[in-house]
Amino acid sequence: MLFLRSIKESILFALEALRVNKLRTILSLLGVTIGIFLIISVFTVVDTMESKIRTSVQKLGDNVVYIQKWPWGGFGDYPWWDYFQRPVPTLEEHQKLSDRLQTAEASTFNVGIGDRMLEFGTNTVEGVDIIGTTFQFDKVRDLEFSGGRYFTNMEMAKGSNVAIIGATIADGLFGSVDPIGKEIKAAGRQVTVIGTLVKEGDDMFGNTTDEWVIVPVNFARNLVNIRSESSNPDIWVKGKEGVGAAEVEAELRGVMRSIRKLSPGETDDFALNRNDIVAQQLEPVFAIVNFAGWVIGLFSILVGGFGIANIMFVSVKERTNIIGIQKSLGAKNYFVLSQFLVESIALCLIGGTIGLFLVFMLTLVFSSLTGTAVVLSAWNITLGLLISVIIGIVAGYWPAYSAAKLDPVEAIRSGF
Repeated sequence: MLFLRSIKESILFALEALRVNKLRTILSLLGVTIGIFLIISVFTVVDTMESKIRTSVQKLGDNVVYIQKWPWGGFGDYPWWDYFQRPVPTLEEHQKLSDRLQTAEASTFNVGIGDRMLEFGTNTVEGVDIIGTTFQFDKVRDLEFSGGRYFTNMEMAKGSNVAIIGATIADGLFGSVDPIGKEIKAAGRQVTVIGTLVKEGDDMFGNTTDEWVIVPVNFARNLVNIRSESSNPDIWVKGKEGVGAAEVEAELRGVMRSIRKLSPGETDDFALNRNDIVAQQLEPVFAIVNFAGWVIGLFSILVGGFGIANIMFVSVKERTNIIGIQKSLGAKNYFVLSQFLVESIALCLIGGTIGLFLVFMLTLVFSSLTGTAVVLSAWNITLGLLISVIIGIVAGYWPAYSAAKLDPVEAIRSGF
C-alpha cells in the first residue's frame, strides 16, 4: 500500500510540475516527443511497405516462377550483351514444359500488348494493356470475377475473340451497364466481353488487373508477333500445393536446359525469376531506413533525456526540505527514490504519448490523402511506450538516487 501511495503521489507531483512550469516542461518533453515521433513514424512506414509487398507476393503466388529473357534485380557480373542475345520464351517451349514438369500445378504462356485503345459506342479508354495468355492463366494468377467467366480451353485453341476486362476498364466503357455479352473494339478488332474482374487497386509492384484486358493467346496472334521481344513473352509456372518456388525453379532449370539443348558446360540462356527476389532486395533498404530512423530519433531522445534529467534535478532542489521532512518521519530511501523515478517515467510517458498521437494523426491524414491504408500497429505503440519508460528510468535514476541519499537534517535546514 505504501508503494502504491508513493506511485500515486509521484504522478501527482509530475502533473503539478507540468502545471506550474509549463514552458520548461514542454521544452524538455519536446526531445522525447520528437524522438518517439521519428522512430515510430519510420517503423510504421516500413511496416506498411513490407505489408504491401507481402500482399503483392501473395496475390501473385509465393510459389510462382517466371521464365523470362532478362533476370530481375540487375545483371550481376555478366555483361548486358550476354542477356541481350538470349532467345525469348516461346509458346512451343511452354507446351513442352507442360508435358514434362512434375512439380507444377499450372503454367501459362503470356504476351503483352501495351498502350492500346478500347471502344464501346462513343466511350473510349486509352493506354490499356492487353494480355494474350493460355488456358491456365487463372490458375497461376488468382482472378476474382465480379461477373461472367474465364475463357475455355476450346476458345483459347480456336483463338476466339473473347475477353475478360478489369474493373477500371468496365467502369470507363460501360458505367452502370452490365458488360457481359457486349462487344467492344480492342486494338481495332471486335471482341466479346465474357468476364469482368473485381477491383484490386494498386500494389507495390504495380501489378493490378484493374486496367487489364485478357484474351486467348491465339487471338493475340492477330494483334502482335508473339515471338517478338517487343511483346514481352514469358512463361509463368505455379508449383503444386506444398511445393516451394525453389523446388519448382530447380526442376524448371533442368527441363529448360533440356528443351534448349544446352550442354553441361553452357550457361543458362534464360532467367528464372521469383517474387521473393524483389522482397529480398528491398530488405537491406528497409534495414537502412530503420537504422536511420533509430539514429535520428535517438539523437532527439538523447536531448530529451538530458532535458528530463535537468527537470528532475531542479525538482529535487525545489523539494529538498520536503524530502528532509519525509525522511525524518521515517521514509525509507527507496520511497524517496521511487517518487522521483516514477515522476521521471511519467513525464517521459507523456512526451512519448504525444509523439504516438502525432504519428496516429499523420497516418490518418496520409491514408485520407493517398487512399493507402497506413496502420499504427500495436507493436509500434508498445515499442514507443517502452522506449519512453526506458528514457524515464535512465534520465531520472541519478536525480532520484541523489534525493534518496540526502541527509534529513541538512535537507530540512536548506528550506530555511
